[in-house]
Amino acid sequence: MGIIILDRDGVINEDSDAFIKSVDEWVALPGSIEAMARLSRGGFDIHVATNQSGIWRGLLTEDDLRAMHDKLRAELAGRGGTIASIHFCPHGPDEGCDCRKPRPGMYLRIADDAGVALRNVPVVGDSLRDLQAAEAVGAMPILVRTGKGERTLAAGGLPPGTRVFDDLAAVADALLC
Repeated sequence: MGIIILDRDGVINEDSDAFIKSVDEWVALPGSIEAMARLSRGGFDIHVATNQSGIWRGLLTEDDLRAMHDKLRAELAGRGGTIASIHFCPHGPDEGCDCRKPRPGMYLRIADDAGVALRNVPVVGDSLRDLQAAEAVGAMPILVRTGKGERTLAAGGLPPGTRVFDDLAAVADALLC
C-alpha cells in the first residue's frame, strides 16, 4: 500500500507538556499499537517522525529515547507489526535545523530512505507543525484528536484538505477500508 508517517507523542503514546523522559513514562494510547499493527499487516511501511527537544534541554538522553523506541517496537512486534524507521529531531526550537517540524527535513529523509515520493502519503499528527511539514512535501495531512489534537483543531488554520479523525485506530479504519 505504501508508507505512512506518524508523529509519536500524542498519536502513538500519551503526551506531556513536561516531556516524556523515560521508558516508564512512555505509555501507548489505547488502541494505537493495534492500529499500527493493522496498518503494518495491511501493507503500510510505518515511519515515525518525532521532535524530541527534551534531548537538547537535557531532560533525556538518546539512550533514553532508544529505550522508548525499543519498547514501542516490542509492543508492536507482539501484535504482528513492524516499524520501518524512526527519525527524531534532538534540537531545540531556535536552533534552525532542517529536521524540526514544521520544517520537512525528517519527512524528506524518510522519502530518501524509502525511495518514494511523498505526494499524498498519509502523515498523522496531533499538532499544527506536523501538518505543516506534511503540506510542505505534498503529503496528506491527517489530524488526530488525541494528544494536542483537540487544541490544534480549536486553534484553526489547518492546511487545506486536512482530514480529522478521533484517533489512530480511526485513521487505520479509514485507510484500510
